[in-house]
Amino acid sequence: MAEQGKVVVITGASSGVGRACAQRFASRGWSVVLAARRAAELEEVAAVCRKHRGARALVVPTDVTDAQAVDHLARRAVTAFGRIDVWLNNASVAAFGSLDEIPPEVFRRVLDVDVMGYAHGARAALGVMREQGGGTLINVSSVVGAAVVPYNIPYVISKAAVRALSGSLRQELRLAGRPGIHVCTVLPATMDTPFFGNAANYSGRKVLPMAPVYTAERAARTVLRLTRRPRREAYVGPASRLLGIQAKLAPRLVERLLAHQMDRSHLSRKQPAEPTSGNVLRPLPEPAAVVGGWHGRRRTAVRRAGAAALAVGAVLVAGRRTRPGCGRK
Repeated sequence: MAEQGKVVVITGASSGVGRACAQRFASRGWSVVLAARRAAELEEVAAVCRKHRGARALVVPTDVTDAQAVDHLARRAVTAFGRIDVWLNNASVAAFGSLDEIPPEVFRRVLDVDVMGYAHGARAALGVMREQGGGTLINVSSVVGAAVVPYNIPYVISKAAVRALSGSLRQELRLAGRPGIHVCTVLPATMDTPFFGNAANYSGRKVLPMAPVYTAERAARTVLRLTRRPRREAYVGPASRLLGIQAKLAPRLVERLLAHQMDRSHLSRKQPAEPTSGNVLRPLPEPAAVVGGWHGRRRTAVRRAGAAALAVGAVLVAGRRTRPGCGRK
């Protein structure tokens, strides 16, 4: 079916992956409904989207933790464009630090945005899709939903929950006889977005992206492919896929390796950081953007080297698991 005139609702559309997805959909002639907390940044995205032939854009400032606001978002989309073909649950926040360092109100807010926000979005989207007889819900999880890391517990919990949410919804839709409604999960690796600079941080150390780092546009391409050929899950970047495989084959080993990598490279040992709630409790005043400035030429080389190392590791782990006496985890 032609993409021209299809309708997508995107939460977290003001920056990062959401913003990249909005621009990618608009370039294909989709009508985009843009949701996030900051209206001015959404208007900027809408202006860019409207430059593409056939694309229309609607701005609906929304706090996804408010179920009524999310229902209102769905109604606005249907009123403006008549239907919702795709709903992209993407809005996410994070808080770095150990469990006893992150304030309870910040911890809870991460779960409210990253879990309840997705549940509210799913409820609103599926209500519309049942009435119209079809559609695709896409939930953005993370590779840490498959391979956990320390010092980011509320985010890790939420991304694992997103995978569970998607699976349960697929089961319910199957049992209800709704083959025309698809639920997909996206599991990106580290993305070059403002995410790390915007996150809450109580670790005392500057947060740095953990290599390999991929562009937000790569995630947007993956999301668009899912609208054409829905799948249960789609990883973004070969490193993400390989890490997911390794976590299944050798979970104990992967836990040790990721703990070491997180402590050595994801939280700086040289650059301190003052405690901050980041954009968790309220939006930051800084301008929104797609990129975070982490994806230079040197980092691209690191990304490729890291992906190659992970590939070798996956082969070695798989070989180890197939040898007699090596089945213990």
